[in-house]
Amino acid sequence: MHNNDKLLEISKLVFELTMVGSTDNDLDVLLEQLFGVLQKLPTLRIQSKGAILMFSPRSKPVRVAQYGLKPFWATDEEHDELHDFNHPFNDQATLATITPKATAYGQHQPNLQQVCILPLYANQQPLGQVLLFSAPNWVPTNNELEFLTDLSHALSSIVSRFLLNATLRLREIELEDARTEAIRRLGTASEYRDNETGMHVMRMTNIAGAIAKAMGLGDEQREILYITAPMHDVGKIGIADAILLKPERLTSDEFDIMKTHTEIGGRLLKGSDALIATARDIALCHHENWDGSGYPQGIKTTEIPILARICSIADVFDALMSNRPYKDAWTLEKTVQYIKTESGKKFDPAAVTAFEKALPEILRIRELYREDVIDPAEIVNLPELPVRKTRWICWDESLSVGIAVIDEHHRYLFDLVNDLIDVVANKMGARELGRVLKALGQYAQIHFQAEERMMQQYNYPRLDIQITQHQHFLTRMREFNEELHQNPLIAQFEILVYLRDWLVAHIRDEDTQLCALV
Repeated sequence: MHNNDKLLEISKLVFELTMVGSTDNDLDVLLEQLFGVLQKLPTLRIQSKGAILMFSPRSKPVRVAQYGLKPFWATDEEHDELHDFNHPFNDQATLATITPKATAYGQHQPNLQQVCILPLYANQQPLGQVLLFSAPNWVPTNNELEFLTDLSHALSSIVSRFLLNATLRLREIELEDARTEAIRRLGTASEYRDNETGMHVMRMTNIAGAIAKAMGLGDEQREILYITAPMHDVGKIGIADAILLKPERLTSDEFDIMKTHTEIGGRLLKGSDALIATARDIALCHHENWDGSGYPQGIKTTEIPILARICSIADVFDALMSNRPYKDAWTLEKTVQYIKTESGKKFDPAAVTAFEKALPEILRIRELYREDVIDPAEIVNLPELPVRKTRWICWDESLSVGIAVIDEHHRYLFDLVNDLIDVVANKMGARELGRVLKALGQYAQIHFQAEERMMQQYNYPRLDIQITQHQHFLTRMREFNEELHQNPLIAQFEILVYLRDWLVAHIRDEDTQLCALV
């Protein structure tokens, strides 16, 4: 390859790749475009297979994109051609050999594979490597190596821009999240006044989400519901403790005062912001009835905002199923029958139908966010949930710890990890990644606290070890959140691998010993 030809091809390549980078931060698309151009250069004996590795804060190479290879979550370690690949960084294009894994006696020994490694760097610091699989017997000329080194400079600029764009987008999301977090915290703060653990607001919010999903509401509307549902009782901040915390049933006059919490909530949440307006609708209208007999305005049917109608069922269901100072918890059968009987009177008939459809998930939510100390001998009979298509880490009976409630918690953690892999695999973006990661971290904390309360209640001898491991996990999750802000292209993949390895190892090595409590 002559110098003029080399410069011309580099110019063409940079232009084509820049066009990709101007509209998308998808490194898989970048690789696809790169191989599309390299195929036009037959003297470079590059195969249609490669990957982009980027260095983590611990200098470990993390695969963030691939072409012609299965992603690491779609293959096991034994068949992952790049598992544990780690080649010293060089500022020039170099060749390296991938040594195949040792095979069992009598099996065919696979051939060695050769890769061309292009360095990636930003601000004169190593950023990562591009691996291009090449013909095993290819020996590039000096000109070809110079071309590939020049190509690495162009790729470094494009990947650096991808990283900058992803980081800026994350900053924008952080500002939006700060606003939504303030709304959530205000709703939770109001709940703590009359509920020691605050679990009601978590259960009610998740139950409302399950009903909304069964009604067919879109992702965006359900996300707004998840943010604003905790505000349903924010007006209780304005109710005197003598009434709010009264252990007996309220008198008629006291109940009239209690009902004003809806109007107080409406006044607290005045504003033109879309989230605040939705929170106001829920706080003001979640005690309105479908037939117009509710309060404070007496509106009816579709005059009641749909999210308030959904929250009404979720709130009543959880309240009836829970112990209160003035009443015992109702049975499931009695509670479900009441909600069905009130269809078309107190509740929106469509929301009641959705409630019945979502009941298996709702019962699971009740179990996952419970307030009492777990009884190791308790038997849990929950309806089967539909099996989801994407399974990256799979629950099996070998992971059972012999305590039904804990097993259910672990299955839910597996679901959240699989949700996370769905987000990454389907490239749903930083917003959805942050949402699932936050949900995972929040639930892990709830699960750990429930486990530790049980261990303390039953004098479990390894409690201190469990607490240490739980704290290490939560610390690591906080570190991943920080790293996500520094390099979102890498952190999301590191999180996945850590979660898969830690969760399975912790259950098998530590939690299975909890069976001693049964």
